[in-house]
Amino acid sequence: MEEFATVSGLSRPTVSKYFQDPESVRPSTRRRIESALEQYDYRPNIFAVNQNRKLTKIVGIVVPYLADPFFAEIARKLERRCIDAGFWPMLFSAHGQQALENNILESLRVLKPAGVLLAPLGRASDRAAVERFCDAVPTVLFDSNIDGVGQVFVGSDNDDFVRQSVEYLTRTGTPPVFFEMRTPANPNANKRRLAYIAAMERMGLEPHVIQIDGAGWDFERIGYEGGLRAIQENALRTDTVLCSNDRLALGFLTACYEKGLSVGYGKAHALRVMAHDDHPFSRFSCPPLTTVAHDYDSVSNRSVEILFDMIENGPPTGARQETLFKTKLILRMSA
Repeated sequence: MEEFATVSGLSRPTVSKYFQDPESVRPSTRRRIESALEQYDYRPNIFAVNQNRKLTKIVGIVVPYLADPFFAEIARKLERRCIDAGFWPMLFSAHGQQALENNILESLRVLKPAGVLLAPLGRASDRAAVERFCDAVPTVLFDSNIDGVGQVFVGSDNDDFVRQSVEYLTRTGTPPVFFEMRTPANPNANKRRLAYIAAMERMGLEPHVIQIDGAGWDFERIGYEGGLRAIQENALRTDTVLCSNDRLALGFLTACYEKGLSVGYGKAHALRVMAHDDHPFSRFSCPPLTTVAHDYDSVSNRSVEILFDMIENGPPTGARQETLFKTKLILRMSA
């Protein structure tokens, strides 16, 4: 920047002021700087600039698996809020890998972000590494909760997800079996299974959990292959299947189609299928998937609001704060 200031005939503080806010310098000065920028093709090293700032304008957004449209959708909302507030969001995906999640957190500490919005892997996370990061950088955990880690968590109420789905399915037909991965990638799955068992027992009904093999984030394939086996082995004790999440349900619907089982509401169909999340693709499945929806807007907005407050006023004091938003029943043709 000193070299650029010299060749453009301006002081370094003036040039620095322009890069922080072009409107903060006089129009004539701005024209001189922009003419010199065009001539010399200079761009400031924003990472070097950050090393000299007490507060950077970077906000990190870390998700477990960006190829999952659920995380793509919520990351899009978080990015937009950060941009509108004058921050530069930097988006990272851990691709379901603990080592990569740890590397992302270490890299972010070097970049000195103003704060970070982190959806951790959960069970697969290095708990100690996430704890150290939260102690060093203003961080809001969202979606995947690691109990006791960090000062703030924002997410959806998994008990409310399952209470609504079980009550609806039982009220309108036979009680559901619960369809899930034996080794779930996301910690929300365990909470949903426990909530299913509790909800069934409250109603005096026997819970039945179908656990399918498969690990990782390829949920549609796992749901499809597990669905085929469950159908072939007559593991479905009722004609109602409640999937842990929408992506598993999309794979299960394909297995039903392949086996010639009609899915839908009413006596003309062999099965009813329902799930949780209101995944962006669930309304376009065949048939469209009945589900219970996240409040995407509230989770993303509240996460950003809390982070901005932490950036301005420091971390919250006292007990760890958890904000859980209620969910919404979405009725479609699959159940």
